[in-house]
Amino acid sequence: MLRSRWLLIGILLMPVLAWSEVTIIFDSGNTRPLAPYLEILEDSERSTNRPSTSDPKLGAADIKSLLPIHSPGLTLGFVPSQKFNRPFARPFFLIGSDQYSRQWLIKHRDHLKAISAVGMLVQAETIADLQAIARLTGGLPIMPASGADIARALGVSHYPVLVTSQGIEQ
Repeated sequence: MLRSRWLLIGILLMPVLAWSEVTIIFDSGNTRPLAPYLEILEDSERSTNRPSTSDPKLGAADIKSLLPIHSPGLTLGFVPSQKFNRPFARPFFLIGSDQYSRQWLIKHRDHLKAISAVGMLVQAETIADLQAIARLTGGLPIMPASGADIARALGVSHYPVLVTSQGIEQ
């Protein structure tokens, strides 16, 4: 009787003990967005389970749903160099789709590739802006996203800017 009680308690507590937060053990920096893969799964699920009247504009992979991209607190401007020692896994840069950011990207593209930097497009209005930046990256990974939180954490209020473990530079 006592043993069966403990067994019942153990069975009831099993889901609680199995629940935990995700812990990242290693990040190579080669992370890819999951959305395109999910879209493929959703498309195959729609075709087998539902009529094909679903709206193709729905889903995380629809780039139009990201526009316009704005980063409150971040504007185009001069960024003074800062030295620090922070343990960033990979260098990253913040740019906009404006002409100055485009010129900055062209000028620094080879260096950014050499250090395996990842970009964040923090300001864009149209799909044409996204396409123009994509052409200029020359293969550099870049994602459209608001950079407001990370800029605030680093004390940066302007872009374009490169952030490495040694400091911030423009």
